[in-house]
Amino acid sequence: MTDHPVVAHEDWLEARKALVLEEKEFTRRRDELSRRRRELPWEPVTKEYVFEGEHGPQTLAELFAGRGQLIVYHFMFEPEWDEGCPHCSFWADSFDLNVVHLAARDITMIAASKAPLEKLLSYRRRMGWSFHWVSSFANDFNHDLGVGFTPEEQDARVYNYGGNVPGMAEREGASVFAKGGDGQLFHTYSTYGRGIDLLNAAYNYIDLTPKGRDEEGRSPQFWVRRHDEY
Repeated sequence: MTDHPVVAHEDWLEARKALVLEEKEFTRRRDELSRRRRELPWEPVTKEYVFEGEHGPQTLAELFAGRGQLIVYHFMFEPEWDEGCPHCSFWADSFDLNVVHLAARDITMIAASKAPLEKLLSYRRRMGWSFHWVSSFANDFNHDLGVGFTPEEQDARVYNYGGNVPGMAEREGASVFAKGGDGQLFHTYSTYGRGIDLLNAAYNYIDLTPKGRDEEGRSPQFWVRRHDEY
């Protein structure tokens, strides 16, 4: 931390103004990517998925909760586990309180995991979250959406649109769906791996600091714990 250039205010201001120009260009580029994301073609959802929720079985259409858009966070929680993934828990800490704001913009956000519902609800109580969480244990949703893998697929480049080897049965991601006026459901977008970075508010704050993520040369998020384990 102490081995860093230190300059007078005028020199600091000159360097900061130069970086502002790059930040503005990055913002414009990000806005353009967001526009292109919205313009992606959609694909119809042709399979009937039924999930187990705390109030009984729910179809994918019912998960929209009367809204026109749905975001599903693919939370890693394998059926054999007794706790959810600590890294997905890190992400859930970021989106839990934002669900109400998304609802105001015609968006329902939920989490879906492969573990049985009773494990999900028990872990949700422990973490103090309130977002809607459903079990995809009895359907092919995780596999079809690119976050669940057969034993043969776990060592193949099938994750993140063929860019990565999953290395395990379940991986993280987020998928977006829309509902047409006739009730038809569409899959509009999915993202995985580093693609979900923007969904993590804590990382965005950390990126503003001198140390940043401080993960170079080590496993990403080597430091992350569940929020009741620090």
